[in-house]
Amino acid sequence: MTEVRFYHLTATNLESALPKLLEKTLERGKRAVVLARSEERVEALCAHLWSYHDRSFLPHGSRRDGFAEQQPVWLTDSDENPNGAQYLFLTDGASSEQMASYELCALLFDGRDSEAVQAARSEWKRCKELSFELTYWQQDEQGRWNKREPG
Repeated sequence: MTEVRFYHLTATNLESALPKLLEKTLERGKRAVVLARSEERVEALCAHLWSYHDRSFLPHGSRRDGFAEQQPVWLTDSDENPNGAQYLFLTDGASSEQMASYELCALLFDGRDSEAVQAARSEWKRCKELSFELTYWQQDEQGRWNKREPG
C-alpha cells in the first residue's frame, strides 16, 4: 500500500526542505520523481539542487538532461516515472494519478499560503477516500519534521 506523507512547511521553504528529503531517499537506496507544475519550475529546482550546498552532490536530471533511466532523482512537470522511482515528491500543488504505483508519495506544501493549505486539505480527503496510508508532518521552529495529527 502506498504511504502518503503530507509535509507542512512552516519554518523553511521548499528549496530548503526538498534537498534534505531527497538525500534521505537516496540514503535508503530509493529513486525519486519530483513533480512540479511547470517546466520553468523544474529547471529552477534542478539548478537549485546543483548549488544548495557547497559540500554535497545530489545526482538528478530532467527532460533537458535526458537519460532518465540513469537518474536517481528525476524532476518533471509530467505525471511520469521514467527512472523507475519508488518515491514521488509533489511540489507547488502538483498532483498525480499514479500515486498508487509508488511506495511513498510526499506532498510538500507551504503553510504560509492559504491556497496551498486548502489544496492540501482537499488532497488529504481524496487520498483518504483512495485508502492510502496517510501521515502528516509539520516543521518546528528549527525546521525539523514532527509527526502530528492533522488539524
